[in-house]
Amino acid sequence: MPGVEARGFDAPDETRTPDKTKIEVVRMGGTTAARFTFEPGWKWSECVKAVAGTDSCQARHVGVVHSGTLHISHEDGTELELRPGEAYVIEPGHDAWVVGDDRFVGFEFESRAAEDYAKS
Repeated sequence: MPGVEARGFDAPDETRTPDKTKIEVVRMGGTTAARFTFEPGWKWSECVKAVAGTDSCQARHVGVVHSGTLHISHEDGTELELRPGEAYVIEPGHDAWVVGDDRFVGFEFESRAAEDYAKS
């Protein structure tokens, strides 16, 4: 394994495309990263829930927002909106949706979420 490695998301190892969703996965060494793109009108409970097979998203997300706004509603009662330039951690047990007319793009670095999210 090289001491330094870089990969672009334009040639991902895997791409997943549920409704209004695009997940591009790159793998380097023992790490997996992903670019999450959600189109306007995207909502987890409408676009990914059937693929996940759970009542709420059970993935833990760690990432940074590149563009767009995403509203998170957690089952513990907390809610917030993620905006460009913000780093985030979202624990399992949430719904989420795109706010406004711009697509949301986030880069995620939690290997398990990158490997499993929206995978049928």
